[in-house]
Amino acid sequence: MSIETLHTDHAPKAIGPYAQAVKANGFLFTAGQIPLHPVSMEIVEGDVAAQTEQVLANLQAVLTEAGVTWNDVVKTTCFLRTMDDFAAFNGVYSRVLGDARPARSTVAVAGLPRNVSVEVELVAALPAR
Repeated sequence: MSIETLHTDHAPKAIGPYAQAVKANGFLFTAGQIPLHPVSMEIVEGDVAAQTEQVLANLQAVLTEAGVTWNDVVKTTCFLRTMDDFAAFNGVYSRVLGDARPARSTVAVAGLPRNVSVEVELVAALPAR
């Protein structure tokens, strides 16, 4: 099995010993994205909706670099600081993903990096070569 790491300057660089994404066995696995702006590497200001916009923009940049779209995403795992934010998060998620309907898990967690409100990771199917 070959494993290939993926990097784009249009998403925040990894801030630890991990890759933005990895291609393996016909799939793309992303690291969790938090609402870091890719240029400033600062957390975007605002509520969970604003943070979700940035998280999904970061993931879009990774998908684009891999040559896939939201329609190729088979699974997302979404982490919220509180389930009180679910409706606002889900509104942005639904709009950005459009007709794509990957399997999804959404959980509330005790804490996220840099005390953000949301983090999302995903798995996408890569096109056959």
